[in-house]
Amino acid sequence: MSTAPPITADRVQKFIEDLEAQKKIVSKCTKLFTTLTNHFTSLQNSLSQKSHSLDAKFLSLSSKFSQTLESLSQREYSLPDRESAAAAHIETLKEAAFAEFKDPKGSAQLSDTLKSLARRMDSAGLVKFIVSKRKESVPLRAEISVALSEAVDPHRLVLEAFEDFVSQKSGKTLGLTDKRWACGMLVHALFPESSWKEKKGKGPEFSRNIGERAAEVVDRWKGQLDGEKEGLTPGEAVMFLHMVVGFELKERFDEGFLRKLVLDFSSRRDMAKLAAALGFEDKMGDIIDELVKNGKEIEAVYFARAAGLTERFPPVSLLKSYQQNSKKNATTILKNGNYSAAATEESKNVELNSIKAIIKCVEDHKLESEFSTDLLRKRATQLEKVKSDRKKSSAAAGKPQNKRSHSAGSARGSGPPAFRPAKAAKFSNAYPPFNRRNPAPSAQQSLAARFSAQYNYVGQNVFEAPTVPYASAYGVTHSQSPAAVTQQHYVHPVENLGVSGFPTSGAYGGQTSYVAYDYGSAAPSVFQPSSSTQ
Repeated sequence: MSTAPPITADRVQKFIEDLEAQKKIVSKCTKLFTTLTNHFTSLQNSLSQKSHSLDAKFLSLSSKFSQTLESLSQREYSLPDRESAAAAHIETLKEAAFAEFKDPKGSAQLSDTLKSLARRMDSAGLVKFIVSKRKESVPLRAEISVALSEAVDPHRLVLEAFEDFVSQKSGKTLGLTDKRWACGMLVHALFPESSWKEKKGKGPEFSRNIGERAAEVVDRWKGQLDGEKEGLTPGEAVMFLHMVVGFELKERFDEGFLRKLVLDFSSRRDMAKLAAALGFEDKMGDIIDELVKNGKEIEAVYFARAAGLTERFPPVSLLKSYQQNSKKNATTILKNGNYSAAATEESKNVELNSIKAIIKCVEDHKLESEFSTDLLRKRATQLEKVKSDRKKSSAAAGKPQNKRSHSAGSARGSGPPAFRPAKAAKFSNAYPPFNRRNPAPSAQQSLAARFSAQYNYVGQNVFEAPTVPYASAYGVTHSQSPAAVTQQHYVHPVENLGVSGFPTSGAYGGQTSYVAYDYGSAAPSVFQPSSSTQ
C-alpha cells in the first residue's frame, strides 16, 4: 500500500498557477464567443434591414411600374384625341397664315406681329422684333406667351433662337446683350414657373429630337460659361438653369456645378424656385446654411420661404442678423478708409442699400407685423437727402462759372456780337489778363496813330466764334452794347486762319500776336497789342 506524497508549498503554488492559466483560457473563449455572437447578430440585422429595403424598393418599383403602364395606356388612348386636336390647331394656324399672306398691308399691332412671326417659325425675326420693342417689356411679356401658342412647334422655335445666340456668343458678335434679354423673355414664356411643378410625373411636351438638340446647345453653352466665369451675368446664369429645367437636362450636368450657380447668383428672385425645380428640395437646408455663412441672409429668407423651412430659419432673425452685419460692414469701411470723404460715402451707400433690401424683403413676405420698418424708412430718407445734397453741391462746384451765352442780337452773320462785362473777380484764372502779361506801349505812340487805321475784317464770321472763349479765358472786360465800341483794330494775317476762322498754328501756343481791343469810350482801361508769344 503506497502512501500519498506530502503536500508542500511548491505543489500548492503550481496548482494555483495551473488554475490561473485555465481561467485565462476560459475568459478568452468567453470573449471570443461574445464577439462572434455580436458579429453574427449584426450581420443578421444588416441582412434583415437590406431585405426590408429591397422589399420596399420592390414595392415602389411595382407601384411605379403600374403607374407607368397606366400613364402609357392613357397616353395611348388619348392619341386619337390629341392627333385630332393637333390637326385642328394646325388647320387653324394654316388658315391664319394664309389670311395673313393674302393681306398685303399686314397689322402693326404688337400681338399680331408676334403671332405672325411665331406662325412663320421665324426665330431670327422674332428675336429682332422683341429687341426692337424692349421699351414695351411689360405688354411684350404677356403677348409672347400667346404668340408662342400660335407656333407649330414652340420648343423648336425657342431652341433655334438659343442656337443662334450661342453661336453668336462664341463669335463675340455685337448686340449680344439685347439678344440675351430677348432669349430670356422667350424661355420664360415657354417654361413659366407654373409648368415646373406640373411637369413632375409627366412626360416631356417636346419630341426626342428636340431634346437631343437642346442638350447639344446647352452643352456648348456650358463650355462657354466655363471659359468666362468672371464675366458671367446673373441673367444669363438664370437663363441657363431655366433651359436645364425646361428641357429636363439635369442629369447631364454635375450636381456641384448646378449648386454653385444657385449659390453664386442667389440674389435673383426666381433662383429659389429654380433650385427646387432642379431637385434640391432635400438639400435646401444646407444651401440656406451656406447662404447665411456667406452673409446672404436676405437670399436665405427667400430660399427658406420657397422651401417651406421658415420654422427652421425664422425670417425675422435672419433680417436682424443681416442688419447687424451691414452696420458692421459700414463701420469697417469707415475705419479702413480713415474716415475720409470717399469712405464715408461708400459706407452710407452700403447702409442705404442694406436698408432698401430689408424693406423690400419685409414687403415681399408680409412681415410688417413682426418686423417694423418705420425707423429704417426714416433712416433711408435721411441718407437719400444727404446723398441728394452732396450731388447738388458737387454739381454746383464743378459747374464752370465763366460761360457766357449769346444774346438775341449775337446771331452769326448778323453783326458784331454783344458782350457782357466779364466778372473776373468771381473765379481764378490760370492766365493773367492782357494788361499784366503784355507791357504797355511806349508813350511816343500817339492816339492818332492808334485810331487812324480802318477796320480790317477778313470775314464777318471769323471773329464771332472766339469772342466768348477769349473774353472769358483772358478776363477781358467788354462793353454791354456794340454801340459803345468806337473803333477796333484787328490784326490777323489771312494766311494763318483756318476754315473756322481760328489761327492754324494751334491752341493758344501759336497765338503770337493779338492786337488789343480798344474801348476808348466804354472803359477806362486800354489793352495794348501783345509783343511776346504766350
